[in-house]
Amino acid sequence: MVVNGPQDGDLDWDGIAWRSVEDDVRRLRRRIFKASQEGDLKKVRNLQKLMLRSRSNTLASVRRVAQRNAGRKTAGIDGEVALTSPDRASVAVDIHRHTAPWLARPVKRVYIPKANGKQRPLGIPVLRDRVQQARVANALEPEWEARFEPRSYGFRPGRGCHDAIEAIYCTLKGHRSQRQWVLDADLSAAFDRINHDRLLAHLGTFPARELIAGWLAAGVVERARFTPTEEGTPQGGLCAAAHNPPYEQCWVMRSARRLPPVGAVVTAERCA
Repeated sequence: MVVNGPQDGDLDWDGIAWRSVEDDVRRLRRRIFKASQEGDLKKVRNLQKLMLRSRSNTLASVRRVAQRNAGRKTAGIDGEVALTSPDRASVAVDIHRHTAPWLARPVKRVYIPKANGKQRPLGIPVLRDRVQQARVANALEPEWEARFEPRSYGFRPGRGCHDAIEAIYCTLKGHRSQRQWVLDADLSAAFDRINHDRLLAHLGTFPARELIAGWLAAGVVERARFTPTEEGTPQGGLCAAAHNPPYEQCWVMRSARRLPPVGAVVTAERCA
């Protein structure tokens, strides 16, 4: 199994050594993370370019989107899904050999019910955009993981609600705790109001910056009507979490209500 470069011939999807593929991607992510921690931006960019060219990254991304993801049966506006091994292999080969500028497709607007009875809008990208987003996320995520706040838990790999609950408990436990208030806050329509220019400016010289710009401006199709997107990012794509600033997902802190109250507890602090 080679890390980079296209291979001729048919790809046997079921014969791929997946442990080796995942190990290749994991090692490269760690190298990007370490270079970012050390502040070596040139090395970070070179490693990110390597990740974006990585055949293992392409294979792992197709597997994540078309085989493991719960939404693998949900198509975008083009109706394409890849539910069989030959279809997944074909998508992987096509994407890895693609050399022309990538044209992002509009997302399909769907709605899912929220706990309060309202509906949450989701944007479903086409299959191949989702795969590309997974490839880009593997290059971008480790750079920013090295920079994020230690008490940030939303949309973070290897972190979740229980980590936030533990952090709250460790802060509030004991009779001598000086933290007596917990504030529960939520950002209204946080995804819908993200400024594209500011987000892209934060990406700096990231090699796939133009790809992300294309996804941000791809637009939305709802009931056969196209709407351009001048701000915000649709919830539903794999890169949506990476687009959102690390102070979203304050709902995690609502779990703190199950902890022993210390003084007057309202609802929680910034988390994510």
